Amino acid sequence: MTRFEVTVLGSGAAIPTLERGATSHYVNCNERHILIDCGEGTQLQMRKFKVRLQKISHICISHLHGDHFFGLVGYLSTLQLLGRNEGLTIYGPEGLEQIIKQQLEIGGAHLNFNIKFVITNPKESELLFEDKLIELHSIPLKHKVPTTGFLIKEKPKERNLIKEEFDKTGLSVAYISKLRQGKDVEKEDGSIVRAKDVTLPPKRTRSYAFCSDTAYKEDIIPLIKGVDLLYHEATFTKDKIERAKATKHSTAEQAATIAKMAEVRKLIIGHLSARYKTVEKHTEEAQAIFEKTQVVNDGDHFFIY
Repeated sequence: MTRFEVTVLGSGAAIPTLERGATSHYVNCNERHILIDCGEGTQLQMRKFKVRLQKISHICISHLHGDHFFGLVGYLSTLQLLGRNEGLTIYGPEGLEQIIKQQLEIGGAHLNFNIKFVITNPKESELLFEDKLIELHSIPLKHKVPTTGFLIKEKPKERNLIKEEFDKTGLSVAYISKLRQGKDVEKEDGSIVRAKDVTLPPKRTRSYAFCSDTAYKEDIIPLIKGVDLLYHEATFTKDKIERAKATKHSTAEQAATIAKMAEVRKLIIGHLSARYKTVEKHTEEAQAIFEKTQVVNDGDHFFIY
C-alpha cells in the first residue's frame, strides 16, 4: 500500500513553548510531499522529526497570523542555501506573496528556484491541485482574518483485475483498462463481459483534513464528511467558551462535535493555548463527545490505512 502519513511538527497556539512549537504539519500522500502551515521554527522541527526539507513540493498556508507562517521565509532561504532548483507551489491568502517577496528582497535574498503562488478563497471550497493520484482542496474556515483549511484525498482507484477470470473471456488485453474502470465490455458475438465478474472492488480512498484556526463552523461538515483523519483546532476547553468566541477559536468539545457530526474515523486536536500544561481536560472533554479523539504532541506521526 502506498504511504499516506501525517507528522505533527508543531501543536501549539500563538505563543510557542518548549513543549509545543508553532503550527505545522507534514503530509506524505502517495509520495506527494505537502507542508501545511509553517510557523516559527518549522524547519528545526523538520530536522528533529526527520522530515527531509528538500522533499516538499507544495506548501499550504491557512492564514496570515504569524504562528502559521513566520517560519516560511527562513525555510525558503534554507532551501536556497541547500541548492534547491526544483519549483515550489505555495497556496495561501491574498497578501502572502507580497509579504514573502518583500522579506526576501529587503534581505537581499535571491532564490534559484521558482515559486508559484496560488491565492486561496476563504469563502468557498476550491480544488487547488490534482494529479493522477491525489487532490488538494481548500476548506473555508471562520477566524478573525481570511482563513482556509485543507483537504488532501486520494483519487478513486481502479478495480483490481482477476487474471484467471479475465483470461477465460478471451478478450484482448486492450480491454483491461476499461474493465478496471468498472465498465462492461461487449464481445463480437454480442455477449457481455461484466466488469464485476473479472475484477475486484478497488481499495478505498483515504483522506486527511486540516481545520485550523477556526471558530465552531458546521458549514465545513459536508466538506470533511467521512475523512479518515481530521485535525481540528481546540485552543481552549469549554470553561473558556467566551474566550473562544471572542478570538474565533474552538474548544475541545466543539472540535469533537464537528468530528461526530462529520462521521470521521479519527479526530486529532491541537493548537493548544500555552496556558494548558497538561492535556487531560482537552482529552476528557473531547472523548465524552467523540471517543476516537487524541490530543497531539509535536512529533506525533499518523499512518492512514
